[in-house]
Amino acid sequence: MKAATSVLLLVMAVGMPMDVASSQTDSLQQPHASTAHRASSWEGLAIVVNHKNLTDNVAFWQLYQIFSEEKKWWSSRRRVTLVAMPRGTAERQTVLRVIHRMNDGDLDKYFFWSVYRGEFPSYPTTLATPVEVRKFVSNTPGAIGYLRASDVDNSVKVLRVNGLLPGDDGYPLRLRAHAAK
Repeated sequence: MKAATSVLLLVMAVGMPMDVASSQTDSLQQPHASTAHRASSWEGLAIVVNHKNLTDNVAFWQLYQIFSEEKKWWSSRRRVTLVAMPRGTAERQTVLRVIHRMNDGDLDKYFFWSVYRGEFPSYPTTLATPVEVRKFVSNTPGAIGYLRASDVDNSVKVLRVNGLLPGDDGYPLRLRAHAAK
């Protein structure tokens, strides 16, 4: 009787009936038919650099340091030049949400306080289109930017993030794919 009471108290403390727990386990093991469709509605956000950049892979924490301007120089002794997409674009929102973990207003405050502390960061160069980002990065040896994987061409080099490319499972930077045209 004491064991049954203990189990009952444990179930009540967790707040989940036993039949719900088993049905959730079953649903995790059996993918729904719509899962494949949902997975294809996302694409990777590629981190791109100039082909002269010696870096091929960055850890996610290094990416944070680069985009927050804590790291200002590449190992090749070239200055890091950040390139960003305009406010409101899905690409920029993904970088803000995933890398910075803030919104545009918070990023503005971050740069303001960096100036106030005497750090004099350079705000990222904002370019209007993926074509402009590609052109700038391909012509600027220290540049780093971001593009949808579908907007990348051979004029720029895609960095691996934590050893993964934008199409790989587990890649950390994802955004909704463009709607079919």
